[in-house]
Amino acid sequence: MNDADVSRQIQQMVRFIRQEAEEKANEIAVSAEEEFNIEKLQLVEAEKKKIRQEYERKERQVEIRKKIEYSMQLNASRIKVLQAQDDVISSMKEAASKELLSVSHHHDWTLTHHDHVYRNLLKDLIVQCLLRLKEPSVLLRCRKDDLPLVEHVLDSAAQEYADKANVDPPEVIVDNQVYLPPGPSHHNAHDMYCSGGVVLASSDGKIVCENTLDARLDVVFRKKLPEIRKQLFGQVVA
Repeated sequence: MNDADVSRQIQQMVRFIRQEAEEKANEIAVSAEEEFNIEKLQLVEAEKKKIRQEYERKERQVEIRKKIEYSMQLNASRIKVLQAQDDVISSMKEAASKELLSVSHHHDWTLTHHDHVYRNLLKDLIVQCLLRLKEPSVLLRCRKDDLPLVEHVLDSAAQEYADKANVDPPEVIVDNQVYLPPGPSHHNAHDMYCSGGVVLASSDGKIVCENTLDARLDVVFRKKLPEIRKQLFGQVVA
């Protein structure tokens, strides 16, 4: 084999090696491109997933904030409604309290028909207290203005209690040192007051029966409050 043949063979081998190298390089390039595209797609999908998760998290936060804000507004509205209802009821009770003054108002020693009504009411209140206390000796307190009326009905009240309880008439001591507060006055609106009625206590002071008109009004309002709310406002706000 001469030099020319050797040279041709070498060139053929070089072309073959070069062709194989190019093919292999192309295969590597294609494989690398595919791997790059796959990895890029995975990264893109991972980022998309993160973005979706972050969006969903923020969306949930917005919904929670909306629910909290709605709940706060709803509670504030309920409080305003309840406050308005309480104001109406307080006004009713205040008006009723003023009416009590017309019940207990009297004209000193000149007894009118109205005074007779209040005098009989005092008697009934005293009898009711005696029936609750069931004590042989009691202390009675009243307003200073009511003292003449109380003294007028005291004996008959004690006897009525005795007849009802089938006992001897009790000893009723009227406190001439300490009186219940006078009726409310617009001049001293914050002072203690009593619209009328009596307070009786056992001789040792351990048992007290408060039977003032104001105390009875409080009892009636507490007892009738659900009914009053229903009559005025219908469905009670929860």
